Amino acid sequence: MKPLAPAWRKAIRLALLIGVLLALYALALAKHDERARIREQPVTLTPGCADKLARYGLAAGATYVSPYALARTGQATVRRGYSEEDVRAIERGCNIIDDLQGQLAADPARERWNATRFVRGTHTSCDHCHQGIGDKQTAAGVPQPGSLSLAASWVMADMYDQFTGILLPYELRQMQCYINSSNGYKPNIADDLIRDVTAYGRFLAAALDLRFGNRYPEQGIDEVTASSTLKRGDDYVRGGALFREKCARCHGPQGLGTVVDGKVLFPAVAGPNAFNLQSRNNFSFVSTILPGFICRNMPLGEEGTLSNQDCRDIAFYVSNLPRPAGDKQGPLAALWQQLMMHVMPPLIHTVESWQRPGETVGSGT
Repeated sequence: MKPLAPAWRKAIRLALLIGVLLALYALALAKHDERARIREQPVTLTPGCADKLARYGLAAGATYVSPYALARTGQATVRRGYSEEDVRAIERGCNIIDDLQGQLAADPARERWNATRFVRGTHTSCDHCHQGIGDKQTAAGVPQPGSLSLAASWVMADMYDQFTGILLPYELRQMQCYINSSNGYKPNIADDLIRDVTAYGRFLAAALDLRFGNRYPEQGIDEVTASSTLKRGDDYVRGGALFREKCARCHGPQGLGTVVDGKVLFPAVAGPNAFNLQSRNNFSFVSTILPGFICRNMPLGEEGTLSNQDCRDIAFYVSNLPRPAGDKQGPLAALWQQLMMHVMPPLIHTVESWQRPGETVGSGT
């Protein structure tokens, strides 16, 4: 059989290449159409989001008046309204904050935009840190200081970041949460996950009548410095005792979280499902943030009952529990943390069972 001429071989290779590119283009168009269809469908809200968005009066219309702001100030601040598409984006963003892992969704990948692409472990959810589905309030309806409010974070706009030394917009600050607090991966800036959470944060700011560029007490974490204590020094032993007394009933005796019937009731603060060593919650990096979060937001229902020294001791203890390494720690640190996370919990469980024979020693899950 006579071999093909070089020109024909080149033409066939070119045709194959064009065919592959056209197939990929057709697949991209199909995925884009599927995404568009999903975004046009009604959103099934989590119970928490259904209550919150109804309370804040979210509805499509030419104008928006916040019932929350009206009740607190007696004045109706009229803002530009939301389209049907805006409402769906806000609803999806609320669902992501309340249920990032999709535990309450019939189809997690579809209803949460497959958010677990960007997180490791089975515990992390935005609401664990941004409590109250992004705007934690006291019993009197006043925003909780130092509660990482998404609304207050949105109105801060571009914010100087002391860790990176650059101005970070709201979207890029979200990315850091996925990388460190969720021990995961950075989404694309245009990903629907980022867009919907941003839409929800912006709506919260309007619902709470926050002013753009202002600084609010609920923005970020009200940090606890060493100078705000009696300067006894941060103590691991005191922290461990306080953790067992104040925290273990929710987070488990080893900080591995509490899971019932496959649902995370309280998240892990140690082990493979916890935030990593690079997280801002990690005490060895920033000695003020984690104790500040504990003092202002923990224990649930007893906020503000711990002293500054108690919070620093608990934070020192928690930060020294084994957890995943971040990107900057290197392979040796990552290997050591993996070893500790898988060896220490069963070892401690065994020792505690020997020390307290006849008692049921829970593992926290």
